[in-house]
Amino acid sequence: MDRLWSPWRYQYVTHAAGSGGCIFCEKAAAGRDRENLVLYRGRLNYVLLNLYPYTNGHLMVVPYQHVATLTETPEETLTEMMQLTRIAEMRLREVYRPHGVNLGMNLGECAGAGVAGHIHMHVLPRWIGDANFMTTISETRVLPEDIATTYERLYAAFQRGSGSPPA
Repeated sequence: MDRLWSPWRYQYVTHAAGSGGCIFCEKAAAGRDRENLVLYRGRLNYVLLNLYPYTNGHLMVVPYQHVATLTETPEETLTEMMQLTRIAEMRLREVYRPHGVNLGMNLGECAGAGVAGHIHMHVLPRWIGDANFMTTISETRVLPEDIATTYERLYAAFQRGSGSPPA
C-alpha cells in the first residue's frame, strides 16, 4: 500500500479542534498580515489566502464582524464582501489566468463549513483538467506553487490598484 504523507493536515485538525477561538477573528485582530496570509484589508471585510487550499490562489473574503449567516450580516458588509469578491476574481484572472473561478460559501457545519460561526466567501481559480487522477482517485491535491509564492504574487496584485473597492 502506498502512503502520501501530509503533516500540514495534522496541524490543521489539531488547531481547528483545540483553538477555542475563531480563526478569522484572531487573524483579523493579530495585525501580522503577512504571517496570517492577509492580502488586503477593506473597511468591513478582509481578503486572505486559504492556508489549506484546494488550488493555488484559493482565497477567502471574510467580514471582520463575527457572523454565522447572511441573514444576520449588515447590508453594508455584504455589499463590500461582493465588491471584494469581484476584485479577487479580477486579481486571480490577472495573476493566474484561470479558465474559470469557483465562488462559494458553506453556511453551518452540516453544510461543510470548516469555520461554521463566521461566514466567508471562497474564491478559487480553476483550470481545465485540474481535477486529475490524484484528486479523483487518490483524494489528493497537487499544488505546483508554495503558499509563500502565492502570497507574494497576489499581495502585489491587490496593492496595485485598479478596480479597488471604495474606501
